[in-house]
Amino acid sequence: MALFDHSIKQLEEMLDRKEISAEDLVNASYDRINEVDDQIGAFLTLNEEDARNQAKQLDAAPDKEGRLFGIPAGIKDNIVTKDLRTTCGSQFLRNFDHPLYNATVVDKLQTEKNVTIGKLNMDEFAMGSSTENSSLALTRNPWNTDYVPGGSSGGSAAAVAAGEVLFSLGSDTGGSIRQPASFCGVVGMKPTYGRVSRFGLVAFASSLDQIGPLTRNVEDNARVLEVISGEDKMDATSANVDVPSYTDALTGDVKGMKIAVPKEYLAEGVAPEVKEAVMKALKVYEDLGAEWEEVSLPHSKYAVAAYYLLASSEASANLARFDGVRYGVRSDKADNMIDMFKLSRSEGFGEEVKRRIMLGTFALSSGYYDAYYKKAQQVRTLIRNDFEKIFENYDVVIGPTAPTPAFKIGENIDDPLTMYANDILTIPVNLAGVPGISVPCGFSGEGLPIGLQIIGKAFDERTVYRTAHAYEQATEHHLQRPQLGGGKR
Repeated sequence: MALFDHSIKQLEEMLDRKEISAEDLVNASYDRINEVDDQIGAFLTLNEEDARNQAKQLDAAPDKEGRLFGIPAGIKDNIVTKDLRTTCGSQFLRNFDHPLYNATVVDKLQTEKNVTIGKLNMDEFAMGSSTENSSLALTRNPWNTDYVPGGSSGGSAAAVAAGEVLFSLGSDTGGSIRQPASFCGVVGMKPTYGRVSRFGLVAFASSLDQIGPLTRNVEDNARVLEVISGEDKMDATSANVDVPSYTDALTGDVKGMKIAVPKEYLAEGVAPEVKEAVMKALKVYEDLGAEWEEVSLPHSKYAVAAYYLLASSEASANLARFDGVRYGVRSDKADNMIDMFKLSRSEGFGEEVKRRIMLGTFALSSGYYDAYYKKAQQVRTLIRNDFEKIFENYDVVIGPTAPTPAFKIGENIDDPLTMYANDILTIPVNLAGVPGISVPCGFSGEGLPIGLQIIGKAFDERTVYRTAHAYEQATEHHLQRPQLGGGKR
């Protein structure tokens, strides 16, 4: 049974009719991993023995309740899982085999009887746009294994696209769920900042990070977000806001909806085939009764510069805890404490992580704080104000998720500025703290997926899902499946 030929809802109905069991689902997931993951490289750690035992217990239990009962999932490797190795894609944590607790989102999934299949590859400490910065493995795009899956949640997107799991969790700091979702032809949601607890997420940039789901379709995505959302006493930044039913919002009705299309999101640098796919998507919305207008987000051109100053500054502070003392790899070459700090960090961190720590430390240093960090925060406020002004008159903002389809492995890895520019269309959403989703909207001439980004008001994920679902139901892009290494079928 191919996992990706069924939705979570369909599998739930099959489980209720006893046509399949939780053990069947888990077996199917590991069978698929054994079949294709040597080509894809999505998983860093498998949870096979525990997952199979859990499935047997679920099947034996008289109570079959649970919104994700028996559904196999993968977890990005910067989300802490009790007694299951959590590496953040870094040599520094390659031996962090037995974390003492679960992240809140993992506990919420387990409460709904989900089964964790394993931990997924990522750019080291979530710093990257291609998953090439992982120091542990190389993940490839299931649509063409010569291409990157995006990043930093590349393993999370690739595992879903390849049919290894029904859904996965990723984290999004500047586009790290939506951009790989676009590259791999799946659905990826970055919720409003504070909608989902960050407790147990290894911090990159605390004011920007958000956990979110990646799935094959919009309805599955909405179901997962319902489960993982909500206030958490362990996370002071989680919001005390009611969690509505997202699936109830999937009516397919967008008549009268007003869509804003920023001219900056279709400007120079956006590939012609990406622009064409977005314009065709807007025509679909017109046919469904929505209307769209071109608008301006004038400060979005400063988003990349502001983001990399702010994110790097927060990373500099957050990653100071990795010193070789309490956990992680400790250098055996040092003969005093200071050398132990320096050598452990220099040996444990990769080049991109070091680059961002250095940039952040510089931006926070005396004499430069006001000139860089403070100014970047002021730009962030202007970007947020731009969105608030647009949402006074429009329901959603729509544009491409990424300026290009996936690029080849090794093509941009030595050019950090080009790599950073891959997030130019997703970063403003994180700076403003609003929700954004990527859904498939077409394919390039090489058969690589293209993503449509839908952005909503803060804590209005319902409208974002309704807009995404209406488009999905009117098109067939989400029904395409990759033939590993050779385009769509």
